[in-house]
Amino acid sequence: MTLFATLSDRLTATFKNLRGKGRLSEADIDATCREIRIALLEADVALPVVKDLVAAIKTRSLGAEVSGALNPAQQVVKIVNEELIAILGGETRRLRFAKNPPTVIMLAGLQGAGKTTLAAKLALWLKEQGKSPMLVAADLQRPNAVKQLQVNGERAGVTVFAPEPGNGVGNPVEVAFLGLAEAKRTLHDVLIIDTAGRLGVDIEMMQQAIDIRDAVNPDEVLFVVDAMIGQDAVNTAQAFLDGVGYDGVVLTKLDGDARGGAALSIAAMTGKPVMFASNGEKLTDFDYFHPDRMASRILDMGDVLTLIEQAEKAFDAEQSAKAAAKLAGGEFTLDDFLEQMQQVRKLGSLSKIMGMLPGMAQYRDQIENFDEREIDRVQAIIQSMTPAERANPKIIDGSRRARIARGCGRNPSDVNQLVDRFTEAKKMMESMARGGGAMGMPGMPGVGFGKRARARQAPQAKAKKGARRSGNPAKAAQEAAAAAQAQEAAPGSAFGLGAKPAAEDFDPSQLNLPAGFERFLK
Repeated sequence: MTLFATLSDRLTATFKNLRGKGRLSEADIDATCREIRIALLEADVALPVVKDLVAAIKTRSLGAEVSGALNPAQQVVKIVNEELIAILGGETRRLRFAKNPPTVIMLAGLQGAGKTTLAAKLALWLKEQGKSPMLVAADLQRPNAVKQLQVNGERAGVTVFAPEPGNGVGNPVEVAFLGLAEAKRTLHDVLIIDTAGRLGVDIEMMQQAIDIRDAVNPDEVLFVVDAMIGQDAVNTAQAFLDGVGYDGVVLTKLDGDARGGAALSIAAMTGKPVMFASNGEKLTDFDYFHPDRMASRILDMGDVLTLIEQAEKAFDAEQSAKAAAKLAGGEFTLDDFLEQMQQVRKLGSLSKIMGMLPGMAQYRDQIENFDEREIDRVQAIIQSMTPAERANPKIIDGSRRARIARGCGRNPSDVNQLVDRFTEAKKMMESMARGGGAMGMPGMPGVGFGKRARARQAPQAKAKKGARRSGNPAKAAQEAAAAAQAQEAAPGSAFGLGAKPAAEDFDPSQLNLPAGFERFLK
């Protein structure tokens, strides 16, 4: 996530200084808290929030919670994570739906915050949840706001109620009221009202928002905030809360390159939760805001749960099962590889996907500079092959390679590289499908070794082969029993962790997994 890149880098560097210390002194904790304070202030987090957060971290870090821990550095990271979750709102706040439809959702915020686009994103998101949303164009002030909502509504495949052309013409309060009546008549169960933005704390526009609120009595009033405007976002949010009131905040432009202080300050300063986050230009780049997952990303611990949820939505389960069966049977082809790659593309930008993995902050430059078009090039090469060549790349000789390269506008060396990479990837995936662990990892069952690894193992094997056995029968029996016991423990002890536990003894609660992850182990 680009927004918190600077903050994440600073905090990660701070925690690195604590690693390897068996005990943390008060000076260590003071230095760490000072670095956290500077990192938060540089990220434009509101000063009162920084003071409270650092004070809470320092108090807990100086207590028995850290001094009695086996790994004090990890305990400090855990404390920072928990305190970040607290200032981000604690728990995920879900939408409240009306008992008697339609559920009315009113959007408000500053001009330029991205309300109109967000209205279509929210409508599409609700549609995917099985709802029947309708958009109301009540922003009659901004030029072409009505037209923009109609275009976005068409892209999202939802109904747009727009009786007035806008551009300064029409009564927004009346449009909102008529929209509610239309939603009831046409049996839409959610109504989303896009209101006019304001350039600041504008009394006239504030009154208009109050009038619309009173006319439709919304179930949820959402204040839309541009995450990149920094401290002013908190001031505006507080002024709007005092004047009109709202139930939750929606953060837009979370993929921006600003410092992101608004996201960390707004929930703590206003007392209202951040409910949704928009982090891209696509209509699908929108979901609930999860404080625990956001804190995890900031601390470079990844966001595996969101990645899994996105994969569940994007991947075709039946197609994936077929690919897994082919992989296990050694029948995985370039056609299957292409299908899997196309499914991965449905998840969105690969840079974003890789950014959700733990520990990827150190590769941020490579991830941000990753050329997404590389996947298109690979796809073009595979699609330039005949069905026989995709099924068996070994038949690709010099003339075939030249023909494929001409067909996709690439060099023959690119075709060679793709085939080589596919062959290696196939070997690795087949090994993993057989339960053999990752390729090239010595000590893992069923793994082939390279020449160097085999050379290193040769003297050991030779020594074992020539090992002498005791002439004493009792002692020989004892040695044989010990060898058998060691052999039995070997398969599960590749890293010296002892014998592999039986499946029935495995308890997922013993693992330090993110909250909610246990449902994927059932």
